Parts: sequence; structure tokens; C-alpha cells
Amino acid sequence: MNHGKDDDPTQQDRVAWRKSSFSNGTGGNCVEVALLAACRDGVEYQAFGAEHKAGLGPLVAIRDSKNPDGPKLYFTRSEFAAFRHAIVAGEFDDLG
Repeated sequence: MNHGKDDDPTQQDRVAWRKSSFSNGTGGNCVEVALLAACRDGVEYQAFGAEHKAGLGPLVAIRDSKNPDGPKLYFTRSEFAAFRHAIVAGEFDDLG
């Protein structure tokens, strides 16, 4: 999760956040995802609070579209693939 390290505008500007096509544009319950380039030493990830994932390859970041400066979740590509597969398979349908 983010630990208040989003104050580097240069780093933040390099990330292309994508909002779900299911978003209705009225500020509902939407998430955005972004792919962060691979980082070996954690320095690049520090601006995101994701240095604990350094050396694991590119990361997929997820945030609440209504609170872009708030907490974020970080997944490796394989973690995100497993999470996405579980969503598509309906494994979390009972939660929402």
C-alpha cells in the first residue's frame, strides 16, 4: 500500500492510469490500474510506496479513482493474473 510517498510529480506523471470501461462517469465505485516499469533497486518504486516489491519485475498498481492520492495496491504480473482470474471465475461474487 501507499505510505505517503506520492509527492514526486515527475514519477507520478510517467504512469498512465486506466479507468474501467464499466465506469459510468459519475464518480461511482471505480478503480484504476497502471503498469509500473520494472525496478531492481527500489528507488523508482519509492515514490509509490512499493519499494518492497523491487526486483520482482513490472508491477500492476490499483487505486480508487475517487481518491487518486490515497492508498494503492501493488501486484506482480503473476499475482495480478491470479487475482483477475479469480474475479472472472466468480470466486469473489459473494463479497459484493
